[in-house]
Amino acid sequence: MDLNAVRTFVAVADAGQFQKAAVDLELTQQAVSKRIAALERELGVRLLTRAPRGAELSIDGQAFLPHARALLLAEERAAAAVRPGSRALRVDVIGRRISLAGALRAFHRDRPEIPLDVVTLSGAEAAVAALRDGSIDATFRAVTMPGMRLPDEIETEPVLDEPLHLFTGPDHEFAGRPSVPLAQLAGHRIWMPGNAPGTEWTAYYDALAADFGLTIDTIGPNWGVEALIDTIASSSTLATFLGPQTPLVWPAGYDMRLVPLRDPAPVYPHSLLWHRDNPHPALAALRAHLATVQPDRDETGTWRPAWARRPRGSRG
Repeated sequence: MDLNAVRTFVAVADAGQFQKAAVDLELTQQAVSKRIAALERELGVRLLTRAPRGAELSIDGQAFLPHARALLLAEERAAAAVRPGSRALRVDVIGRRISLAGALRAFHRDRPEIPLDVVTLSGAEAAVAALRDGSIDATFRAVTMPGMRLPDEIETEPVLDEPLHLFTGPDHEFAGRPSVPLAQLAGHRIWMPGNAPGTEWTAYYDALAADFGLTIDTIGPNWGVEALIDTIASSSTLATFLGPQTPLVWPAGYDMRLVPLRDPAPVYPHSLLWHRDNPHPALAALRAHLATVQPDRDETGTWRPAWARRPRGSRG
């Protein structure tokens, strides 16, 4: 349906006159009449009738008017959803269940007046490309993965070193431990079917496996986190890595365990990336909120890949 014709119909209905609607729309009266006639032909009904006092709605016109207003409102909302500066703040995360997604929920609770869209893109390169073309406003990534060089216009700031715990079922060898030294995981299967080649999270776990002799099994298919939990719950040998604040729910009776790792404790280095010329007014509010998540970066007793060991605020 031609929304310009719909807009013209609503203008005539509100003005009560073709001539006044033409002035309001900055059109000629003839153009207004043609648009109304085209809309009536498309619908197969008469919407307006000319009267001595102007234009009057027919019965069909009265029935169509609220729907016409809804169409124009939908058009306005659709445009606002993608227009920089007026659309919601659009943030990319590598997964909706990671702890930083929880940080975004906390930001939304603190600032409910700021509309927020959360999206998930595949890999850092796709996320950086989206930052450059303005289709997203910010992304969370481990930006110093091997071979990655950020464009000069992309800014980055470390925001969270997420500790990793061992996630097991009740029959696993380490299920009853208060903590496990990282080196003791050598020879045990860590199952991570979501590790895709070329992604920054796979580069992270490859470095972790190389430094500590771990066996990280990426055999799929990846059926999602529910299937992962279901398999690990009944296994005495499989485990995976999760952050302790990852919002997961599993069925009653599964008795899943999150066991802290130590000597050293592995942490995943999340950074916020944004385009330095991004015009979205809510981006500064997000950065200010995230600054409270992890004010200082503690290097003592923790492990990061060599490519992620950098001072806070430095570029990747």
